[in-house]
Amino acid sequence: MSGGTAPLAGRTALVSGGGSGLGAAIARALLADGARVVITGRNEQALKETASRLGPGVIHRVCDVSRPESVEALAESLADEEVSILVNNAGIAGPVAPLTEISAGDWDEVFDINVRGVFLMCRAFLPAMTARGAGDVINIASVSGKRPLLRRTPYCASKMAVIGLTTTLAGEVGPSGVTVNSLSPGPVAGPRMERNFRLEAERTGSSYAKAEEAFVSRSALGRMVTEDEVGAAVGAMLRMPGLCGADIDLSAGMVAR
Repeated sequence: MSGGTAPLAGRTALVSGGGSGLGAAIARALLADGARVVITGRNEQALKETASRLGPGVIHRVCDVSRPESVEALAESLADEEVSILVNNAGIAGPVAPLTEISAGDWDEVFDINVRGVFLMCRAFLPAMTARGAGDVINIASVSGKRPLLRRTPYCASKMAVIGLTTTLAGEVGPSGVTVNSLSPGPVAGPRMERNFRLEAERTGSSYAKAEEAFVSRSALGRMVTEDEVGAAVGAMLRMPGLCGADIDLSAGMVAR
């Protein structure tokens, strides 16, 4: 797509956790829809490589979304950019263990990035959107925030918190013309799920294949979703102007079962 025919032409999108995985896939989808894209993350080298691979129209900024001073510095560095799309994708999987074996530090780390990061990014970039009377925020949650996932309490609790943050914030800023929604993917094929399957197999004394099958068998389509499908879903949500305060499942039918 090019020129005025692209649905997001003339808009700037900011994607946190954009150096790899879902963030890179989301950035690629937004770029294809005509947006100028800013990707952020803690790993400068990964950001550089992703920006280079995606090509013109993508810039990168180092930012730790869990630290207020880092988010404030990011906002200052983008003062000349009219960020009208914010995709809060940065997140970590956290430990795979029973709650009684999880340290307070590990719990806090998950919430610092997965929830505090969303809060800080919204706090930094929403004022300009509400002042303009337009903008879109999409928070990446998870179906794991809405159904049990054994030995993953910090992650599940953090993603449910993101959904709660989304619905409440939508009511706060919707009257100003800004939409806030969340997207809840199911298991996404890639390195993160491979790590989770390996840890689950180690924890239960099972095999990697059985750990994977335990997840895949829960979905109606009998598979995981892909990173590119998540990117496409973000683009689709931005083309639905009446969508606000919603949480969209993208789980290959996992929640339905």
